[in-house]
Amino acid sequence: MPQLLSIDNPVEKRKVATVVVNAVNLADAMGLFPRDGNLDAQTVENLLTHLHRAGIGQGIEIDATDGESMLLSLMRLNSALEASPAPEFEWVRMEQVLGLDLLAKLVGISTVSIRRYLAKTRTTPDDVAARLHVLSLIVGDLNGAYNDAGIRQWFQRRRTQLDGKSPMELLVGAWRPDDEIVARLRALSGALVASPAT
Repeated sequence: MPQLLSIDNPVEKRKVATVVVNAVNLADAMGLFPRDGNLDAQTVENLLTHLHRAGIGQGIEIDATDGESMLLSLMRLNSALEASPAPEFEWVRMEQVLGLDLLAKLVGISTVSIRRYLAKTRTTPDDVAARLHVLSLIVGDLNGAYNDAGIRQWFQRRRTQLDGKSPMELLVGAWRPDDEIVARLRALSGALVASPAT
């Protein structure tokens, strides 16, 4: 299989690499695919296999021989990831990154409830799964720019863009993914993702 980064057109190569990194970072944040640092066709194939097993992007195939087709397929895959909460995977990864107490505060539920969801003794309600998924999307943006400790600090650090408040102070209670504050936080975390493909 051809190497992902052996695409001749340098602009196309950069766009494809950026979209692959975004997909891998988001899949890692969702607990669906561990990052290993490689950016080759095998990484993309493995990513697609993992996501298909989780029921995400079932109709998406990636042709690594055609840079433009590959870019469009990867962008569709990123969209599928963004639209697909996967709490059975996301709880484990978010607990690893954020820790139980911070995760409970951000999702707006008790640590006892999270332990039940982690143990799979209870099914995650849709509204809680949606909040968890938003956190995964934000962490996906932060992946690469920060390590896990830096990601935790990002949620706790006050910012002028947030009127002197921290993301943790703004994500309280039963917030919803379509709340205005969520859009502001996604814009703030998304600013770390250089995406010439979009």
